[in-house]
Amino acid sequence: MLKRVVLLVGFLSTFSLNYAQHETHSTTTVTEHTETVAVETKTAENHAAPALTEQQKIQKENKQFIDHHLLDAHSFDIMKLKDGSHVGFPLPVIFYDAANGLHTMMSSAFHHGKEATDAHGNHYNFIESKGQHYALYHEKIVKTDANGTINLSKKGFVENEKVWDFSITKSVLMVLVTSLIMFLIFGKMARNYKKSPIPTGAGRIFEPLVVFIRDEIAKPNIGPKYGKYMSYLLTVFFFILILNVFGLMPFGINVTGNIAITAALALVTFVLTQFTANKHYWKHIFWMPGVPVPMKFIMAIIEVLGLFIKPFSLLVRLFANMTAGHIVVMTLISLIYLYKNWIAGSLFPLLTLVLYFIEILVAFLQAYIFTMLSAVYFGMANEEHHEEAAHH
Repeated sequence: MLKRVVLLVGFLSTFSLNYAQHETHSTTTVTEHTETVAVETKTAENHAAPALTEQQKIQKENKQFIDHHLLDAHSFDIMKLKDGSHVGFPLPVIFYDAANGLHTMMSSAFHHGKEATDAHGNHYNFIESKGQHYALYHEKIVKTDANGTINLSKKGFVENEKVWDFSITKSVLMVLVTSLIMFLIFGKMARNYKKSPIPTGAGRIFEPLVVFIRDEIAKPNIGPKYGKYMSYLLTVFFFILILNVFGLMPFGINVTGNIAITAALALVTFVLTQFTANKHYWKHIFWMPGVPVPMKFIMAIIEVLGLFIKPFSLLVRLFANMTAGHIVVMTLISLIYLYKNWIAGSLFPLLTLVLYFIEILVAFLQAYIFTMLSAVYFGMANEEHHEEAAHH
């Protein structure tokens, strides 16, 4: 609730500031599209776009910073210095062009490539590889001409030819790092348990969580057959938890805020649920017992829709909560630089700190909710029904 209130206050403050600026500078401001056309054509001085005010520049920079943090990236940038340079390291770029084969390079090749500008004034870089030109535009690799032209539709979508991108992006790197951490931690725990049943080292921290997932999530929701699902439940819980913890660090990591990642996790839960379900589960879906025959057809449609709504709710819940948390925290930080007064300098850092502690709780809570709901779905798929016994 606090998160929603702060988000509302932040947005209202931003909107009120925009309104005040509009009232003050109504005679000198124009739409973004008009600015772009005026700058590009420069047909007349009276049609040229006015320079942005200091607050408008800060707003634009803050929005770009938040967007950059939420999106995946082909390089691991930790911070951006005042001179425009980035602190970080490049990542492998691998993409396939049907007309030009496989291309491999480091992401630094794009940073050192030729610079171009799109119709809206956004800067990007493009390179030449195997006689063809490719641009890294908003972290998407597209094919261009020799001038690096980006063709945009009326709605702003890129119309350039796409390529198959298999790059090791920041999100992919963190998935690999998380997998390696889990393999090392739990591999060592397994070796220690072979020597002694008493946990040592990291086992003292993780064993209570393992027991909690078994006794409070798996057994109550799945029942006697919980054992075959324990490996997945433990994996998905610690996988989401570690990625959420990485997202709390100031490295621009937002893996669980990537809908492709949450969709993949929800898809695994969906597949496991359907392929391990018993006959009673499918009978309950397509020919529900205990209801009149006409209602069976209606309930079958509803139940089939429920098959897909359940995993969809899983992926949206994790994605939306983690993304919202990142947006709120970064918005509060950016408001400090926007207002530049003692109220913003004292209030927003305090609210940011409070929300940051809430985000730590949310990191654990979202891992718990995803694991618990997965266990609930597994339990529904393995539930034994005794309709005949009930009638007798």
